[in-house]
Amino acid sequence: MVIEGISSPHRRSQTPFSSSSLRKQLHPREELGNWATLLKRHRFLLTMMVVLLFLCTIYLYFAVTLGSNGTCSGLIGTEKALCRLEEAKASVKGKLKFV
Repeated sequence: MVIEGISSPHRRSQTPFSSSSLRKQLHPREELGNWATLLKRHRFLLTMMVVLLFLCTIYLYFAVTLGSNGTCSGLIGTEKALCRLEEAKASVKGKLKFV
């Protein structure tokens, strides 16, 4: 015996367009909300971007200040290659020992 008048309390109506969805048509500008809403939604992303910006700033600071200050830093091309070769010869000169 089947009773068709009783429906499940979890079942929703099957109408394709409900009246509430027709009334609630938002403009694209209203979907985003105000600035406070955007900050709340994307707080983690914004925090990570600030941390990344901070770390990149520190990296660039040390990369520039502790960068190559050698005698060959202003040279280009073959002059730079010859300068590096001379530095390599000078550093190896005292380290070689013949047995």
